[in-house]
Amino acid sequence: MSSALQADYSTLFRERHSVRHFDASHKLSEQEVKELLEIAGRAPSSWNLQHWKFVAFTDPAAKETLLPIANGQKQVVDASVTIAILGDLEANRNTEAVYGPVIQADGEDSYAGYHSHQVLFTQIEEAYAAGASSSYRRDEAIRNASLAAMQLMLAAKAKDLDSGPMVGFDADAFVNTFHVPPRYIPVLLVAIGKAARPARPTTRFPVEQTVVWNGFE
Repeated sequence: MSSALQADYSTLFRERHSVRHFDASHKLSEQEVKELLEIAGRAPSSWNLQHWKFVAFTDPAAKETLLPIANGQKQVVDASVTIAILGDLEANRNTEAVYGPVIQADGEDSYAGYHSHQVLFTQIEEAYAAGASSSYRRDEAIRNASLAAMQLMLAAKAKDLDSGPMVGFDADAFVNTFHVPPRYIPVLLVAIGKAARPARPTTRFPVEQTVVWNGFE
């Protein structure tokens, strides 16, 4: 990677800030929103099951419906688009769709370190069957959907847009109002658009305060 490209990535990561105030006049086309979500959907996920579903709010009436559910946080209506990131509690149902094309292209040879595709499929189903009565499904849904959410915010910054994640909303009301199937759980909202004012300055702990080398003593 060239030093210039490295500098660009470093700038992108350092200049991404959480914005609360958006320019309500700035619009994004459906194609522009889809491009952001396509990049978000390239985030890593356990077994590549892609444990996320995106609900894109661009219609003013839909945003107004979302507003009280988001505790009146005005960025949900002022942003060009507000994306609800949902986690998939039944991501194992994606297995055939994810791996079917790979099997057709490459045959039944080992894949991703597994002796066969069937071994992989069995391990996925066993994990989800065992996790049906535990927090496994929920943990996986939140963990992997959060990866997609972060990738979405970085994609927005790369396109010279601003974003702001929100967890302060009524998840139950969201599910009921927008008829979310029980397969999915709301994880967070991400407002995307053009900042109307700079983000509030924040500080970060120095790396020496956040890293532990080779385990705790």
